Amino acid sequence: MKFSVSEATDLIRSRRTIYPKDYTDRVVHREMVERVLTNATFAPTHGMTQPWRFTVYSGSARERLARFLGELYTNTTPTEKFLQRKHDNITQRPLQSSVVIGIGMEHDPAGKISLEDDLLAMACAVQNMQLTCTAYGLGSFWATSKVVTGDAMRDHLGLGTHGRALGLLFMGYPSIEWPKGYRKPIDQLVTWVES
Repeated sequence: MKFSVSEATDLIRSRRTIYPKDYTDRVVHREMVERVLTNATFAPTHGMTQPWRFTVYSGSARERLARFLGELYTNTTPTEKFLQRKHDNITQRPLQSSVVIGIGMEHDPAGKISLEDDLLAMACAVQNMQLTCTAYGLGSFWATSKVVTGDAMRDHLGLGTHGRALGLLFMGYPSIEWPKGYRKPIDQLVTWVES
């Protein structure tokens, strides 16, 4: 089985965070979302635990999510740390996105596989989602703030007591030019051990 390494490299290097404020009103079709989610489930998972659980918000469900997030931010933020800008961002992002995906994880309560293994599998799943979004020309943004990763969000996503909320993935068609990227050269990041 062979794939074009140059095309795979271009896809990986083109992945960018694009924020919901930079999305158009164009609707992302369900078939595309299903492909994004299916590709997520092909991430490596130690012991085949497949810990991922996804909740898809589209249409008017995004309005309910926005209200919930606004209330959650207000109720969990001390008055002296409350920032109207953050409140506005958290409530507007679902409305600016065509689709929002709640990222949930159900960890094995028996503990055969470590929590860290399942968390790393989840990160790989989200990377698969973002790469698929990139291939479709969709912007995506993985929000992982305290508000969207706490117990209240876990309960909102309908996860069990061993479950964890791992944020929200916002998706939409970009209204901006695709951003350029920069990474440090590998000679600044890699140590070769050859003998």
